[in-house]
Amino acid sequence: MKKKWISHLVIVFMLVMLAGCNTSKNKATESNKEKKLEDISIMLDWYPNAVHSAIYVAKEKGYFEDEGLNVKIEMPADTNDPLKLAATGKVDLAISYQSQLLVSRAEGIPVVSIAAYVRHSLDAIMYKTESGIKSPKDLEGKNVGYPSSLVSEAVVASMVKNDGGDINKVKKTDVGWDLMTSLASDHVDALVGAYINHEGVLLEKEGYNIDVLHLTDYGVPDNYELIFVTGEKTLDKKKAAFEKFWRAVTKGQVVVKENPDAGLQVLLDHENDSFPLDKEVEKKSLQVLLPLMEDEHVPFGYQDEAVWQEVANWLYKSGVIKDQIDPKQAFENIVSNQQ
Repeated sequence: MKKKWISHLVIVFMLVMLAGCNTSKNKATESNKEKKLEDISIMLDWYPNAVHSAIYVAKEKGYFEDEGLNVKIEMPADTNDPLKLAATGKVDLAISYQSQLLVSRAEGIPVVSIAAYVRHSLDAIMYKTESGIKSPKDLEGKNVGYPSSLVSEAVVASMVKNDGGDINKVKKTDVGWDLMTSLASDHVDALVGAYINHEGVLLEKEGYNIDVLHLTDYGVPDNYELIFVTGEKTLDKKKAAFEKFWRAVTKGQVVVKENPDAGLQVLLDHENDSFPLDKEVEKKSLQVLLPLMEDEHVPFGYQDEAVWQEVANWLYKSGVIKDQIDPKQAFENIVSNQQ
């Protein structure tokens, strides 16, 4: 009887030890899995809003983890921070603007675009319908507000000139980022640098009748409004990780396209407390954005050299940059055009 009891005790002990080993093994496996995730940091161009839906969907659904990445999403304290921090390697990736990147490269800042996120311009000359403005020439004698940007000033000058007007007869007021209020209060007659998917949507929600003049209708080249940028040294070290990152974002974009409301809800669930979002505004914004983010003839994110060349030429001819630069050095595709 005693031997039988001892035998049972030994069996129980062995089972406990075996279970303990399995638990330790599982924990070790989970730990190793976590260690295999490569850290990637990305700084948004602004507070989280509709345009970032694909990124948040990719994170929420585990697409980044599926690619072996641990992605940290950061917000900028200033709109100029993303590109600067990417250039110095303080963040791996940042969302910025094609024209800003070209201006930065002309100043010797080593930044590179790896993907086009919004591949058409969101900027436009925006004004109240009752202002009487019908074309850029009508801005003569008017006051145009802009956000402390040489590019915005050049946009107005090019459009007025190409429409046969005299830019010297146009008053320009630097309103900083107080764009919407400036137009709503009639402090200015028109805006440049205001986005059709943001200020335009908000002004219409407030009951204003808004019209726009599109840049491409008056000689300003279309541009990749939002791009993903990184520093040259970071690209050399993390190109493979960026390719994985983009595969995950592309999956997120597919989800947002197929079900915009569900995709947007993921974003709304991650809104920043300091910048609460209006669901209806973001829904309308996403409706404006989605057709401008892709081209059916090329993969999502693909960058065309001709677009870079045209924007670089315009910046030089407009006097925004003093020396011509080689646009081929400004971008590198991490997605192939072979479909």
